[in-house]
Amino acid sequence: MPDQPTPDDQPPAPRMRVLVIAEAANPEWVSVPLVGWSIATALRAHYDVHIVTQIRNRDAFLRAGLVEGQDFTAIDSEAVARPIWKLAEVLRMGKGKGWTMVTALSSKLAYPYFERKLWAKFGPSIQAGAFDIVHRVTPLTPTANSLIAARCRKARVPFVMGPLNGGVPWPKGFDAERRREREWLSYVRGAYRLSPARSRMIRASAAIIAGSCHTASEFRAARDRLTLIPENGIDPARFSLRAAQPGTLPIRCAFVGRLVPYKGPDMLIEAAEPFLRDGTMVLDILGDGPLMPALKDMIAARGLSQSVTLHGWIDHKDVQTLLARSQLLTFPSVREFGGGVVLEAMALGVVPVIADYAGPGELVTEGTGIKVKMGSRSEVVAGFRKALAELIAAPATIPALAAAALARVDAHFTWDRKARQIGAIYDWVLDPKGPIPQPVPLAGEEGR
Repeated sequence: MPDQPTPDDQPPAPRMRVLVIAEAANPEWVSVPLVGWSIATALRAHYDVHIVTQIRNRDAFLRAGLVEGQDFTAIDSEAVARPIWKLAEVLRMGKGKGWTMVTALSSKLAYPYFERKLWAKFGPSIQAGAFDIVHRVTPLTPTANSLIAARCRKARVPFVMGPLNGGVPWPKGFDAERRREREWLSYVRGAYRLSPARSRMIRASAAIIAGSCHTASEFRAARDRLTLIPENGIDPARFSLRAAQPGTLPIRCAFVGRLVPYKGPDMLIEAAEPFLRDGTMVLDILGDGPLMPALKDMIAARGLSQSVTLHGWIDHKDVQTLLARSQLLTFPSVREFGGGVVLEAMALGVVPVIADYAGPGELVTEGTGIKVKMGSRSEVVAGFRKALAELIAAPATIPALAAAALARVDAHFTWDRKARQIGAIYDWVLDPKGPIPQPVPLAGEEGR
């Protein structure tokens, strides 16, 4: 009698075939392009993935070792994307400002052209069943409608969208900062929800991944297909250092980000002034932006030059070296969609002290950091001063917070973990038994 086959003799199951749309994806940039790249490439470790991106990312993909035509396709939509970007640069009225305007023009004019060209190339193969799932990773903004969603549904290929994030309302008491950021369009941003194209996209989507509780609240009509997975993650190789946490004074703190009004570096200096003055705290400010001259004057006028260092712009790959010297990330930003820097700090064992609002407030849970209640500018300053005073009075409590923060990142927020979380959504889409999985526990989910 012939031998019976053993499990080791069985051929491996075919890998799921996924067409990943990542219009913005670039390993050499930061923010949304780095998120798009990181999610798309993490999925490649688990699935048969072909990435579709915009032509501006092509050279970076090639430098990273991906093979054009086999691993990715670059769509040339520059005929529309380039003039739209130039128009946005004029209308935003200042470098680094008016991001709602930039996003609106890109999502309503440039991205639809990209998708039309994408469908012209991949539509026949999607319709022929060459892919098990089509997943749009970027754009992250929920304001970018997709004509492909309905076409995929007609072809009986599930369309997954997300993580989507953005459009967090400006908190009360910060209208001056809103105006200084030239965010005029943010006053009417909610009108996008009235679009018939958006309704069609939502109906056609097999699953929608929200990156925050706020964004989830904008998709209540699809609650049965809605899940929460924050878009940001950590590459353990890039954030491999570990902060020393001696539990003693002085406490070294860091601020990381653009020096703009809503991120609050000036609020941080004001809150920390007593501790910077008496030597119980030192502060590194990593970043550059329009507030740099005012911060220099503020530091000099208050006699804090010995305890505050303005490092200026730091390449992203070098951030961990400076950040890992700190015990705390002190980050009073009042309007962060994702809060990637918070995860980066946690991955280094640096304890986040953040304003409890939007992205950071959902990433930091009890015991993994300190959350300061959102309020007016004066209330945020007072809240940060109180939080810092309590930590300075009991520095021995910081190491346990750091260990818990690091454990949370390891458990939920590496890119590989994120790929597995998304994989659970893929499995559910193809065999929807029970409710859609909710892979990541967030603080503040009561806001859904």
